[in-house]
Amino acid sequence: MRMISWNVNGLRACVKKGFLDACGALDADVYCLQETKLQAGQLDLELPGYHMYWNYADKKGYSGTAILTRAEPLNVTYGFGDDLHRHEGRVITAEYEDFYLVCCYTPNAQDELRRIDYRMIWEDDIRQYLCELDKVKPVVLCGDLNVAHQEIDLTHPKANRGNPGFSDQERGKMTELLAAGFIDSFRALYPDKERAYSWWSYRANARANNVGWRIDYFILSQRLRERLTGADIFPEIFGSDHCPVGVSLA
Repeated sequence: MRMISWNVNGLRACVKKGFLDACGALDADVYCLQETKLQAGQLDLELPGYHMYWNYADKKGYSGTAILTRAEPLNVTYGFGDDLHRHEGRVITAEYEDFYLVCCYTPNAQDELRRIDYRMIWEDDIRQYLCELDKVKPVVLCGDLNVAHQEIDLTHPKANRGNPGFSDQERGKMTELLAAGFIDSFRALYPDKERAYSWWSYRANARANNVGWRIDYFILSQRLRERLTGADIFPEIFGSDHCPVGVSLA
C-alpha cells in the first residue's frame, strides 16, 4: 500500500499548480492533505476512484485536512479529544482492516513561541490518542507535524535552535512520541541521510538552494516496521512550499 502526505498550503491554489498531475505521477492508494484552506462546497475536486473525506476549520481559509483513498475505510472520524482540539480541522482518522491512518496538521508554535503552551497540550493529548488507537490495531500517523526532530532534519540547526519547529519543547515531544512505541519511517530506512527536506521558506531562493526543513512525516507503530518497504520525499514536485512525502507498506 502506497500512501502520500502533502501540506498543499491551499488546495485551490495547488490544483491550479498541477495537483492532479502530481497525483497521477505519484499513483498512491491514499493521499493525506494538510492546510487545505477550504470550506465545504468551495472546490469540486475530480479524482475518479477515490473516496474523499474532509475536515474543515471553523475559520475560513485556514488549516483543514483531507483523506483521499481508493479503499473505502471501515470508519472515519474527525478531530480528536477535547473540544479545544476540534475547531481547526486538524485531524482525520480512517480505520482500515489492519491499521488506523491518522492525517494530522499539528499547530504551529508561532513566532516567539506564542502558542507553545497550547502546542504542548496538543502533543500530550494526541500522543495519548495514538496510544489508545495502538492498543486496538497499529497506527500510521502522517502529516505536517511542524517539528524538525534532529539537527540532521534542517539546514541551519544552530541558528534555529529555540525557534518554532526546532524548540527543545517541540523536539522533546517528538522524542516522547517515538518512545511510546512508534518509529519515524524515513529515519528507520535512512538514519544518516542528509539534506532530505520537505519544506522550504519562500524567501531567499531557499528551495532552489535546498535550504529546508523535514517537518512532514509518516510515523508508524513499531510493529509495522516489518511491513515498511519504502519511505520517500518528492522535492521535484511543486505546487506548495511543502513537497509530498510517502510511505509504502507490504
